[in-house]
Amino acid sequence: MLPLQDLVILDLARVLACPYASMVLAELGATVIKVEQPGSGDETRSFEPQLAVDSAYYFACNRSKASITVNLRSKDGQQVIRDLATKSDVFVENFPAGTFKRYGLDYAAMSALNPRLVYLSCTGFGQTGPYKQKKGYDTVFQAMGGLMSLTGEKGGGPVKPGLPVADLTSGLWVAIAILASIAGREKTGKGCYVDFSMLDAQVSLLTLAAARYFALGEVPPRLGTEHPGRVPTATFCCSDGKYLHVTASDQHWAPLCKALGLEAWGGQSQFADNALRVKNREQIMPRLTQAIVGWKRDELIAALDAAEVPVGPVNDVAEILNDPHVAARGLVRGFDYPGVGAFKGLGLPYKFEGFDDPRFGRPPTLGEHTDEILKTRLGYSAEKIAQLREAKAV
Repeated sequence: MLPLQDLVILDLARVLACPYASMVLAELGATVIKVEQPGSGDETRSFEPQLAVDSAYYFACNRSKASITVNLRSKDGQQVIRDLATKSDVFVENFPAGTFKRYGLDYAAMSALNPRLVYLSCTGFGQTGPYKQKKGYDTVFQAMGGLMSLTGEKGGGPVKPGLPVADLTSGLWVAIAILASIAGREKTGKGCYVDFSMLDAQVSLLTLAAARYFALGEVPPRLGTEHPGRVPTATFCCSDGKYLHVTASDQHWAPLCKALGLEAWGGQSQFADNALRVKNREQIMPRLTQAIVGWKRDELIAALDAAEVPVGPVNDVAEILNDPHVAARGLVRGFDYPGVGAFKGLGLPYKFEGFDDPRFGRPPTLGEHTDEILKTRLGYSAEKIAQLREAKAV
């Protein structure tokens, strides 16, 4: 048994944040009905990198779902959505604020049909506030939300992370909101509306940076791989040109210095605890850098592992996806997709006892399940479905 196997999600979202959220919930057992535009589908089906059919981008966030096509501008298509909403637990959309009210598919209309419905609207800036009509994408939210200001080398300009962090973390926030709302519904018997802003999500991630600002009035500077409140925590280059990352607390300082042959230097009183090391950062970091560059990466990692100092290689994507520990944990899995064949993907990072582990299904082809969903869930006849197709409603 999967933990969410009785949950039904009507997913009218597209691109990345909400599709990622609904994929997580789908692989935990929920039935996710992905609603796509007839003919074109989710925009990400055309994104790079393109495969023989559809795209790897689409595959990454749409596994284990059912796909139906519905023309939301059609009156008949809108009625299909209303009928599906009456038989769903969750309704997710990420269109610009006000779009679904014009379609007669807003929360007020849907909850009147299904009072137990959890309805989540994901927008860039929320349903209220001076920015509510402003347009934005992942990197805009990273920039405005403060994350980009923290990322980059000392003295350098802001840098975006190598992944769409605003989209991906928003997807996790959306999944949490849905699960919390379903848990709350069990107590009240009623659904709710969730107004989710992707900018809000990024501001909420500031956590420790915000705590430093609230406590010290400090606007955290860019420090590269260093940490504002802990020394040493940084990435270092080794003699073979490979990088490793060390994070040391007080109990690791002496073992680190001993392993590097700096035991006498590291034992000086001005380095005795973290607060003093932070104060003496400019003296400590060059000395550690000089010592570490004399080692080959694998040899130093082995020495620091033996000394129980937290350390790890800075892996590139190929290295970590082929790492033996990742293989042992079963994170890289595969599916077969029509027209493409075997393709790999990353499973959810959960191992359950008491429930089945998350499933790993293939993504749906565009509209693959339209007839099945309309027939089995809504009881539409073959004639009615044909009429809807003729009217270009589905």
